[in-house]
Amino acid sequence: MPSLGREDLVIGHGDFRYKVEQYWGQLSPKHPVNDCHEMVQDSQGRIILLTNHIKNNVLIYNKDGKLLDSWGDAYPGAHGLTLKNEGGTDYLYITDTELHQVVKTTLDGKVVLRINNPRIQDAQEKERPFLPTETAVAENGDIYVADGYGSQYIYVYDQQGKLKFEFGGRGDGTAQFYNAHGIAIDNRKGSPQLLVTAREKNQLKSFSMDGTYLSSLELPGAYVCRPVIHGEQVYLATIWSGTEKANQSGFISILDADNKMVSAPGGIEPIYQGGRLNPMQQSFTLFKHPHDVCVDRDENLYIPQWNAGQVYPMKLHRV
Repeated sequence: MPSLGREDLVIGHGDFRYKVEQYWGQLSPKHPVNDCHEMVQDSQGRIILLTNHIKNNVLIYNKDGKLLDSWGDAYPGAHGLTLKNEGGTDYLYITDTELHQVVKTTLDGKVVLRINNPRIQDAQEKERPFLPTETAVAENGDIYVADGYGSQYIYVYDQQGKLKFEFGGRGDGTAQFYNAHGIAIDNRKGSPQLLVTAREKNQLKSFSMDGTYLSSLELPGAYVCRPVIHGEQVYLATIWSGTEKANQSGFISILDADNKMVSAPGGIEPIYQGGRLNPMQQSFTLFKHPHDVCVDRDENLYIPQWNAGQVYPMKLHRV
């Protein structure tokens, strides 16, 4: 159990331990937040936060927590934020669960592309819901959209927003999902694969880029959001934990190159028995509902939170 003194609090395990800066990013009431959903670092080293507060959907910080810019009043359901450098230019991909859209923008908010509800009918001839939660963008420009609050399909679009194919869907099959909340492209093994969370099942699933199912990783007790790949590690905000999905029970999960959990800042120490991870849970209340992890170039972490009393993100300094 770490010391609960917040000024010198160090959390985590093994080689992945962090000093907590709980009030990093705190701003004046001129720049309010609601749910702080996701964060990315751009090519200039700036830290970009997405919130569903329509006074300023996007807040742009430096690494010290100083506000550099803000914009956005049109994304009431702002949820997922992906950054992709395309031809030397950074673009943002925002998923909005209330607009039922994926919106590609420049870093200053100019809209470049909108992807709307594909309006596909299910087997009962009812229109599938479309509440996209996350995107991942391949090197060829294909846009993978996780419909994590809707149909549970992964929809794949070309650069112009034309639907190419889909896979997944709701169900208990190995290639299906309950809450396909996050998606990322994993290049750690040389050739790209997709990592997709099945949050309600405490799973992280792997697929080929054409949607062929490869494997599932069990993370018992960990309700994980999107996978964030940095170097050889995978970082996952764990929004709830425990066997009963306890409220305000989040922590951070860190997996190594072999997808073994090696650190759980804010959670109990990961322990494997017989090759299986023991059920995970929060160790003490620091995080409420962490929703994403942004890893900067110095391997510090930035943690935005959902349903946490409109708090700004906190920073974890690697020690």
